[in-house]
Amino acid sequence: MKETDYPLSEVPAGARKGLVSTSLVLLGFTFFTATMWAGGSLGAAFSFTELLLVILIGNLLLGSYAAALGYIACKSGLNSVLMGRFCFGEKGSKLSDFVLGFTQIGWYAWGTATLSIVLIKTTGLPESLEIPLMILFGFAFCATAMIGYKGLDMLSRFAVPAMMLFILISLYKGWVDVGGWGSLTGESGNGSMSFAAAITVIIGTFVSGGTQATNWSRFAASPKIAVLATLAAFFVGNGLMVFTGALGALIYQQADIVDVMLAQGFVVLAVLMLFLNIWTTQDNTIYNFAVAGCNLLRTDRRRLVTVGGAAIGTVLAVGGMYNMLIPFLILLGTFIPPIGGVIMADFWLRHKGEYPLLSSVALPDFNWLGLAAYAVGSAAAYFSPVLPPVVGVLVAALCYGVLLKLPVPAANYSSAK
Repeated sequence: MKETDYPLSEVPAGARKGLVSTSLVLLGFTFFTATMWAGGSLGAAFSFTELLLVILIGNLLLGSYAAALGYIACKSGLNSVLMGRFCFGEKGSKLSDFVLGFTQIGWYAWGTATLSIVLIKTTGLPESLEIPLMILFGFAFCATAMIGYKGLDMLSRFAVPAMMLFILISLYKGWVDVGGWGSLTGESGNGSMSFAAAITVIIGTFVSGGTQATNWSRFAASPKIAVLATLAAFFVGNGLMVFTGALGALIYQQADIVDVMLAQGFVVLAVLMLFLNIWTTQDNTIYNFAVAGCNLLRTDRRRLVTVGGAAIGTVLAVGGMYNMLIPFLILLGTFIPPIGGVIMADFWLRHKGEYPLLSSVALPDFNWLGLAAYAVGSAAAYFSPVLPPVVGVLVAALCYGVLLKLPVPAANYSSAK
């Protein structure tokens, strides 16, 4: 079967997609149970009005970051790992390949373990089936990713509207159970989390995904569609997930939509929501890994890399990845955003908003300016007491811009022979 997802080249004009297709694929990616769990931690810490402000600001920052990269991806037809060749060099880009690929495998392992554990808990299946189910789901979820964008699109067209309906039903039931708007606005959190920490949690839940959403926004028919679709997913969609988790924690002391729906008596809808929620993120996640893996190995055998990634993720799931979510989120929030900062600075400041065709230039092995900017941005994020993801992006971009102005040799390109 011919590969049609262009893992090592620009997406041509004839393969571009419209707003509905791009939005649904990205929304399927951001509809994820871990985001609701993060929302649950916020719901217990703030009053309802403070909670709305935190969700608004956090997801606006996340959505703006992802949309800026989405614009670049659509303009160039490239995803983040291919853009990394320009700002980090031919060999230097393997750093971003590894970092981005590793984080996606971690999410894939977490999602595989989560589904198995929650399914056993929900249905009363014997616990001895936990590992066999992890193995089954670990390989089953990569099926749509192996098909490629078309497979993700087909699943999302059914799953996203269904999940949206389930969530709205659950939110309405919760609103009724709590006694309406007046009761909600009277809720007060315990203040155990600072405002800055809450923003960091929101950004950290999906900043890795936002950096790699370029895998689909590059398929958009126009930059406007890419920006709108990305904002729909990362501002509206991710915001809805955080809000749903926070509301569930406030009303039912349960952040996950599946647990909330079980508490509400919607058993069948809860099981359907569990499968759709995990599946639509898992196939996007392993697709991300495959794209990064193809660039790392310089191979266009995306389907083979997809299966290999699913195998690694399954092993990690069986090994206990489920219990490592919080440190994993901290890792993502620190070391992923500076990659996006360097990419944006390289595109606008060095290339003036227009990349050359990858096939037309011979790239240097290393772009030391980009690598240095990434290192400085990561260090700034790691040591920052406030908003590490935002600090990482801004410092990396600023550092790259300053280095471009200094009298140091830049990594120059030559025409490909």
